[in-house]
Amino acid sequence: MTADAAIAPAKTQIDWTRLIALFTGLGLFFVVYYSPAWPDAVDPVGKHFPLSPEGKGAIAVFLLAGLWWVFEVIPIGVTSLVIGIMQALFMIRPAKEAFKDFMDPSVLFIFASLVIGLVFNKTGLTKRMAYKMLAVVGEKTTTIYLGVFVLIALLTHIMAHTGVAATVYPLLLAIYALYGEGDKPTKFGKGLFIGMAYVCGAGSIITLLGAARGIVAVGFFHEMVGKEISFFELSYYMAPVGWLMVGLLWVFFIIFFKPEKSVIPGLKERVTELSAALGPMKRNEIIALIIIVSAILVMSLQVMVPPLRALDKSAIFLVSTVMFFILRILDIEDLELIPWNIILLFSGAMSIGFCLWQTGAAQWMAVNWLAMFKEANWFVFVMSIAFFVMVMTNFIMNVAAIAISLPVALVIAKYLHVAPEVVLFASLATAGMPFILLVGAAPNAIAYDSKQFTSGEFFTWGLFASVILMVVVGVAAAVIWPLMGMPVTTQ
Repeated sequence: MTADAAIAPAKTQIDWTRLIALFTGLGLFFVVYYSPAWPDAVDPVGKHFPLSPEGKGAIAVFLLAGLWWVFEVIPIGVTSLVIGIMQALFMIRPAKEAFKDFMDPSVLFIFASLVIGLVFNKTGLTKRMAYKMLAVVGEKTTTIYLGVFVLIALLTHIMAHTGVAATVYPLLLAIYALYGEGDKPTKFGKGLFIGMAYVCGAGSIITLLGAARGIVAVGFFHEMVGKEISFFELSYYMAPVGWLMVGLLWVFFIIFFKPEKSVIPGLKERVTELSAALGPMKRNEIIALIIIVSAILVMSLQVMVPPLRALDKSAIFLVSTVMFFILRILDIEDLELIPWNIILLFSGAMSIGFCLWQTGAAQWMAVNWLAMFKEANWFVFVMSIAFFVMVMTNFIMNVAAIAISLPVALVIAKYLHVAPEVVLFASLATAGMPFILLVGAAPNAIAYDSKQFTSGEFFTWGLFASVILMVVVGVAAAVIWPLMGMPVTTQ
């Protein structure tokens, strides 16, 4: 080998998958955007829903972003910027509207949630919680899965699933550190963090405290049907579905993400030593815990205390962020640790969600889809609604998915003599579990920050998990809910 050959730069390998996804996404955008006008959607009573050029453009951006997110053509946060750019450049929405959504209150809620994760890590609360839990569940990795999943599901009964993800995420980092593989991705690491995202969704459907989607859906139901769904009635019907999904997800993860080590040898002794080394709770730990619990308590009481409902959840959570800096638990350097890629990811999700909603594209898709089942058997119709909501909630806010599809579904349900209750609960079940795309829910994005899995892996395994979800919803609609007293038809 010559000296020149020795110092020659290595040949750059072309990432064909990335290039194909890049140009396919752009191609889809231009084909859809410049295609001739699409036919109107028509509901069962003959009402027409035209698709405006802006609505067609929104669908074009929707397809481009979805493909780029799945294949990570560019960093996922940068793809979110493309969502805003394409809306502004192609006049789908004014730039002021497209980029305003990047600072939506929901995005700031994610920011505040991630700050709480930082506080847990910095003060040592994370390690303290992790050691306590591991002392209970023991050394078996499959039991650790179960302990983590049960803890997450229980927490989502009393607080928003985003807050749960932010709270539990640093706890899982501490647990994974004891696994002994450093930061290297492993099956156990994938199972812990993807499992966190999935179970946050499954647990959050059980009470109205788990997410805002439940309150929105119940409000629509009351307005359109004239029936009130109480806090406890919702929990009564959703608990079997939520907990069945938690159990099945545990089985799913111990089969497909079976940890490389069946036990973590000496874990109990190690945890005992580490726990003792932490000593009593420090001042910052106590103050941080008081601030966090207070914020969660106020948000939890909003459902039951009417005067508190006017308070914005994001503002409540951001008060905690400000308090951390006032009390010097955090400092300016800690802001550099915020995963801005995740915040941008969720910002883009909000922007495309509002874009589809405001341009009428989402309603056009909902009417077209559900109208295909206007003469179907009640069960097929209910499952078609559940499927549509499941797909939409992976791309747009689950609140928006409910707001778009539920009113249309309740109108069609009358013609098929389908009871509105089964439509409501089937929609809520799938709206809470976006297992396919990272942008479907904040816990998905938070889990991705672990660097244990790619967006492509999340997509692939999410397809399998979504099949399980549809089977569970089908069993609930056909068997479980009727046995519990829920009407499924009006005849």
